Amino acid sequence: MLHVDLDQFLAAVEVLRRPELAGQPVVVGGRGDPTERAVVSTASYEAREHGVRSGMPLRVAARRCPGAVFLPLDLPAYEEASQRVLAVLRGWPDAVVQVLGWDEAFVGIRADDPQEVARGLQAAVLRETGLHCSVGIGDTLVRAKTATDLGKPRGTAVLTRDTWLEVMGPRPTAALWGVGRRIATRLAGLGIDTVAELAHADDAILRAEFGPTHGPRLSELARGEGADRPDDTPWVPRARGRETTYQQDLLTPEQVRQAVGALAERVLEDVGEEGRPVRRVHLKVRFAPFFTVHRSHVLATPTTDPEVVAEEAFALYQQLDDDRPVRLLGVRGEMVPPAGGS
Repeated sequence: MLHVDLDQFLAAVEVLRRPELAGQPVVVGGRGDPTERAVVSTASYEAREHGVRSGMPLRVAARRCPGAVFLPLDLPAYEEASQRVLAVLRGWPDAVVQVLGWDEAFVGIRADDPQEVARGLQAAVLRETGLHCSVGIGDTLVRAKTATDLGKPRGTAVLTRDTWLEVMGPRPTAALWGVGRRIATRLAGLGIDTVAELAHADDAILRAEFGPTHGPRLSELARGEGADRPDDTPWVPRARGRETTYQQDLLTPEQVRQAVGALAERVLEDVGEEGRPVRRVHLKVRFAPFFTVHRSHVLATPTTDPEVVAEEAFALYQQLDDDRPVRLLGVRGEMVPPAGGS
């Protein structure tokens, strides 16, 4: 099992288009203007050396790395590059490819020497696209994906059942795929700080804290267990959504209504491509400065009408009964499942 992850993907695509930026700190995000409200989507390794990280406000990135080159997002360019990489992976003999996103995928192969295959894939991706990638090798999806980080950048690494706890055991639980800061904090409240402690934790305690399904799944994750082969079944979107961070806070309900309407129009354009109506409307609101809430409601009748979705989203906003300035809005339409399920 291999996990292929493109190194500094968005920044690497930009450097390919602008070779003069090679070796410079490059930050990609928003409209490329660090004076505007937007966040870092990707930073080159040179920018990361200055503490620039994905999700960081562009203004903060500019303070940490004053000499960085800031570039706007170019989604079509990244999609095109991603498809070229996937074509290389899918063209490998007998490969089974499960796509995780623009810049990463699992690749199932049968090989006596997976390291040799990993190096071959790296060379093929570089030759066909000009992009570098790192490859993790493991006997489960979790171990392969985790190994990738150990090999970055441009390298390979291996994690198996025999080496997993030796390598990962002493690390904090947040080092695990899918364990974020909030879950790690809750685990710490149970006296569980490391991967090894979580791997040997009492499932009854985890069930009580995280539920009957997610609790035991966390200890399984800490042991590196799970699926041992990729699934190349085509992915069917469950929902379509749009969100915008506003350069000037929205101060009145009418401004929010208009903004929600514009987002709903874009969401329903996306939904139209799927051919399935919206059955649940989700609203995301970030009040100034950074307090975020999420609300949703199931529609009585599924719809493809953007006005219906907009009115439902605005009703969710009104129910919050909060007159603080709005910094960000997001509208998402969860669609009726396709025949046979998602």
